[in-house]
Amino acid sequence: MSPSIRLDGKRALVTGGASGIGEAAAKLLRDLGAEVVIADLNKETLDEAQARTGAKIIMQGDVSSEADSERMVAEATVAMGGLDLVFNSAGIGDDLLPVHEQSVERWQRIVDVNLRGTYLMCRAASRPMLAQKHGAIVNVSSIVGLGGFPRRSAYAAAKAGINHLTHTLACEWGPAGVRVNAIAPAYTRTPMVEALLERKAFDPTILERRTPLGRLALPEEMAQAAVFLLSDWASYITGTVLPVDGGWGAFGGAGDVATA
Repeated sequence: MSPSIRLDGKRALVTGGASGIGEAAAKLLRDLGAEVVIADLNKETLDEAQARTGAKIIMQGDVSSEADSERMVAEATVAMGGLDLVFNSAGIGDDLLPVHEQSVERWQRIVDVNLRGTYLMCRAASRPMLAQKHGAIVNVSSIVGLGGFPRRSAYAAAKAGINHLTHTLACEWGPAGVRVNAIAPAYTRTPMVEALLERKAFDPTILERRTPLGRLALPEEMAQAAVFLLSDWASYITGTVLPVDGGWGAFGGAGDVATA
């Protein structure tokens, strides 16, 4: 085995690739030798993201749209002459509202983008991967999908659904050589979280005190975990939801984590 991860010759599609974890993953994939296509709903930021990541091409689309998901996978496959890796990073956050105050329309949109979008992208990507008998997909779950989080019912339901979807697809497609895993990030300094911080939706110091590593994560740290799962270093890993949480899930004490 190579002493370092290399992805030379691999062809990768990254959704949500114009910012945050998706952009960090696209750049890392490219730095490690992969050919990369990035897709994002935000058309205005795609050109700058392409320059930052070195992506081969960019495309605008909504992952929750069946037509868009099919088109993006088809266009990426044609542009690169195949498809080996998919990182489903596209997603939107919730409004931090209790269930009785949340509109059904907003709840549905959060579930559609996060869960339906992941399902549609996996489904579309499976066709070229199953035909060639190899491929790797990494979805994005969350620590919010691993436990009870008040005021986050839509996001939690969507991310918990991604966990089970990941398990199911890994079992369905494993015999054909296609691996499906997910990462479950803790709070990460993405534009989505930074926007919540600017709105003072939560106090970051509370999260830092609750986390054994004592800080919020960086997008690059999530990208590293995702790229590991996409790489041949994870060739015998499938159906795993990997918490990338600074020890959040391990801490079972009352109050803040004790400092050393």
